[in-house]
Amino acid sequence: MILLDRVTKKYLKDGDPALNRMSLFIQPREFVILVGTSGAGKSTLLKLLTREEKPTSGKIVVGGIDYDNLKDNQIPMLRRKIGVVFQDFKLLPNRTVFENISFALEIAGMTNREIKNTVPKVIDLVGLTGKEKKYPNQLSGGEQQRVAIARAVVRQPKILIADEPTGNLDPKFSWDIIKLLEKINKYGTTVLLTTHNVDIVNKLKRRVVTLDHGKITSDQAEGSYRQ
Repeated sequence: MILLDRVTKKYLKDGDPALNRMSLFIQPREFVILVGTSGAGKSTLLKLLTREEKPTSGKIVVGGIDYDNLKDNQIPMLRRKIGVVFQDFKLLPNRTVFENISFALEIAGMTNREIKNTVPKVIDLVGLTGKEKKYPNQLSGGEQQRVAIARAVVRQPKILIADEPTGNLDPKFSWDIIKLLEKINKYGTTVLLTTHNVDIVNKLKRRVVTLDHGKITSDQAEGSYRQ
């Protein structure tokens, strides 16, 4: 599902690499937690996966797509396979819950009939039934993040990247979001979670990949947070 083979990324020709000959394989339907201090290379890795950046060297294959052969006009197709959730939600303030989620389908060219059929199912999945007509400023932080997750999964991506999704939430809402990610994973979506939350990492008992200075220093099947 996700393969990196000796991937190096340098932003400056003479600078230290953000990623240094990194090799990583993530199976379909896995739930993997990516940890590491600021500057470890997590953000660079995610940007490479979504093709915001290109590697300096090495091979990347995601969902059967070899990035070496990826043309610019194929990048939207790639990104439909990858849902991304951020720490700061990135919701459209002037659109309702329903409209924020349906926006992703409008961009993909779905008909109104398809949208009306699909969006309620995703709203139910994330536990927001009854909040369809609410605006982001009428929701709690946890509810806003649920909308963001719904928007990310409404096109049924094979992979969901959750980049510090609980960073702005209090502990109760944080665990609600983690449980939702696990639920989505059970439906068959590969989940890649980055977090600094030691408690979440240690309690989840999932595969934990630790990065430091652009290299993988630890890869544990049922891991814990290691600095």
